[in-house]
Amino acid sequence: MFKKGTKLYSIFTGTCPKCHEESMYTNKNPYILSEALSMNEKCSNCGTKYKIEPSFFYGAMYVSYAVGIAFAVAAFVISFLVFNAGRNIIFISIIGTLVVFMPIIMRLSRNIWINFFMSYDKSLTKKK
Repeated sequence: MFKKGTKLYSIFTGTCPKCHEESMYTNKNPYILSEALSMNEKCSNCGTKYKIEPSFFYGAMYVSYAVGIAFAVAAFVISFLVFNAGRNIIFISIIGTLVVFMPIIMRLSRNIWINFFMSYDKSLTKKK
């Protein structure tokens, strides 16, 4: 399911969408907030430029909305069905989930957005 060569692999690992060899981000830890969205200019393995055009990742805001809704629905379902929580606790759990997972949501949305426009190319992978 998450094998190298699939879009899901690139989305969940944050690797180059073309070669899947190098992380797109300068720091792999999304919780260092000053560097959460700091990206390499291009892939050192295959030379893929990540910003296809100026303001390319503005489109990721739309994806971020959908990913945020997915996280909120998951928080609701867990709070309501598993813990049988009341309305106020459910609201707090949704807000808490969105705040805690904000850096992950931002990176996932960028990864999904760039994978809309680029595909894996097996010829660009490193020879072992």
